[in-house]
Amino acid sequence: MIENTIAIQVQNAFKTYVAGNREIQALATTDLTIRLGEFVCLLGASGCGKSTLLNLIAGLETPTGGTVMANGQPVTGPGTDRVLMFQDAALFPWLTVKENVEFGLKQTKTQKAQRDSIVQNWIDRVRLTGFENGSVYQLSGGMRQRVALARSLAIDPAILLMDEPFGALDALTRDRLHVELESIWKATRKTIVFVTHNVREAVALGDRVLVFSPRPGRIIGEFKITLPRPRMLEDISVVKKTAEVMDVLRGALEAGPGELEGAYI
Repeated sequence: MIENTIAIQVQNAFKTYVAGNREIQALATTDLTIRLGEFVCLLGASGCGKSTLLNLIAGLETPTGGTVMANGQPVTGPGTDRVLMFQDAALFPWLTVKENVEFGLKQTKTQKAQRDSIVQNWIDRVRLTGFENGSVYQLSGGMRQRVALARSLAIDPAILLMDEPFGALDALTRDRLHVELESIWKATRKTIVFVTHNVREAVALGDRVLVFSPRPGRIIGEFKITLPRPRMLEDISVVKKTAEVMDVLRGALEAGPGELEGAYI
């Protein structure tokens, strides 16, 4: 049945915030279907509602109207079937690398022997072997994001939600993490929803790129990316597709050079 191929279903969902006597619509009425195992990038300038949509899927916020379904069930709050990664790795500084990675497994009462095996597997896969007992505050930004990725995947969620996870990293570290994330995605076939304001990053990673308008955010462009994988940011095919997407993004922003700040190519 077709329902069994759908990971996320958003129907007529919108989000309005109340600030004093004002109502601010962050996300306009949105319909979206994401298939199992799909890698979808949400793209737009800051404040366009893409993170709001991600939070609705994560269950951290509830829609003002409409419905959000994940894995065939209504989203009523956070769940272990969906894990959200932020730009800040949000690790526990008083715990070691291993203790951070196993944190979620402890909450789910996973037995120690199984927990140790899962933790070591993911530490190895994100290339942190040898740092198991290290303090996270001594790690570089890229290494901390690797720990956060391992922690997110250790509990085996069906859906991985990523909110600009590489935005604060230097270009070389970001490129390496792109390669590692794509490798993990190909091996696990997790459904990934990845928020970014970097157009070329979206094209390099996504099966689909959804372009958002300024607030109230709405999807105003959809690009299916069929370029061969793996993709590098400097590939000429990625650069050409980036230009196509950027044209739509520029049109949505309706000129005003300051509004393009952050929409890097």
